[in-house]
Amino acid sequence: MKKSILELLEKNYETISLNWIAQLELNFGDRLSKTEIKEFTESSLQSIIEVINTSDYLSIDQSLIDRDRLEKKLEMNQQYLNTILLKSDTAIAVINCDEKFVSWNHGAEEMFGYSAEEVIGQSSTFLIPDEEKYFKELEYIIQETKEKGDVQIIDTERKTKSGKIISVQLKVTQLQTSDESNCGRTMIMQDITQIKQLQQQVDQSEKLAVIGQLAAGIAHEIGNPLTSISAVVQLIQRKNKDEIMTEQLITIKDNIDRISNIVNELVDFSRPPGENKGLLQINDVVKTAVGIVKYDKRVKKVDFKTHFAKNLSPVLAVPDQLLQVYVNILLNALDAINGEGEIEVRTYFTDLFICTDIKDNGCGMERSLLDKIFNPFFTTKGVGKGTGLGLSVSYGIIKKMQGKIIVQSELNKGSVFTIKLLP
Repeated sequence: MKKSILELLEKNYETISLNWIAQLELNFGDRLSKTEIKEFTESSLQSIIEVINTSDYLSIDQSLIDRDRLEKKLEMNQQYLNTILLKSDTAIAVINCDEKFVSWNHGAEEMFGYSAEEVIGQSSTFLIPDEEKYFKELEYIIQETKEKGDVQIIDTERKTKSGKIISVQLKVTQLQTSDESNCGRTMIMQDITQIKQLQQQVDQSEKLAVIGQLAAGIAHEIGNPLTSISAVVQLIQRKNKDEIMTEQLITIKDNIDRISNIVNELVDFSRPPGENKGLLQINDVVKTAVGIVKYDKRVKKVDFKTHFAKNLSPVLAVPDQLLQVYVNILLNALDAINGEGEIEVRTYFTDLFICTDIKDNGCGMERSLLDKIFNPFFTTKGVGKGTGLGLSVSYGIIKKMQGKIIVQSELNKGSVFTIKLLP
């Protein structure tokens, strides 16, 4: 009997081995490599043949017990792996040798908006923006991981489900089987969009600090001689009797006043904010600002319309600074309508903010300019008509109050500046 069984095993060894391997691959192919399955099958068959030859059943029992323990340990490790990788908040994906996504964890779902079902099976180009440089970057990643085993891309971009392009950092590592053949790669992705925005804000603050120091120095150097020149011109005006000379002196005086205004704006831009804060009623501040602007020499034929909400909560602010904000924006509206048109001012409460709308029906702006209007020294006005500091100073004041300035504008249809302040 023993001899017959041994002859049967030896005669059909290859067929039994192949069928066993196929069955194991079907049941455990997601957890074991082909090499591991083959080694297990061959080892098991050899153990059976040895037991039949020696009649030592204790060894096969012990072998089966050990294998059962290893199977349970493998299953537990697989559960740990799934918990760590698939449920992690860090975006992790796996791409196989065919350049297809085969794994997509919870962190990746949160970052990109795609579920695992939507991504698995897709090409490795699925998240790449439609630009040639990103496809060249993918070629570089594939080549580097094959040659060096891993590669890190510090700053690149990928596309989310909504179509938004986000800045990401990639850490790509090659996956290998037990026989050291390449079987794909893993990607760990980090969204650095907010980090880049914060860095840009820091860079902008540093630039503004340098500009502020420069502005203070310029204002000091120009202000002193300018005062002397202005005094001399006024003295000559009192004594002069020549009409032609009088007109020329008036021109000189007007230009000196314009330079003085620029110097004053530079000083305001560079001056540290005051600390004498108090509780202010927005309606009172806005009314004062409108009253000041009404008597500006640029006003020719302007219809001021005001709508003030009742019972608004007071805000904590430096009075002169807040008044300066409203005056600056009103003067900006006045320039936009060229002294003729309509300016509407409205206060109201919404979304936890006390809001003020300053609306004009003037020239408006192109959308491409809206991101630049708060930059220092940027102006859409003609030469000699603006320094580009008024809105920048206003933006800085409101931002330090934890408020917002929002601008809506359309070319030739006017603009609306909305100032939002916390009560």
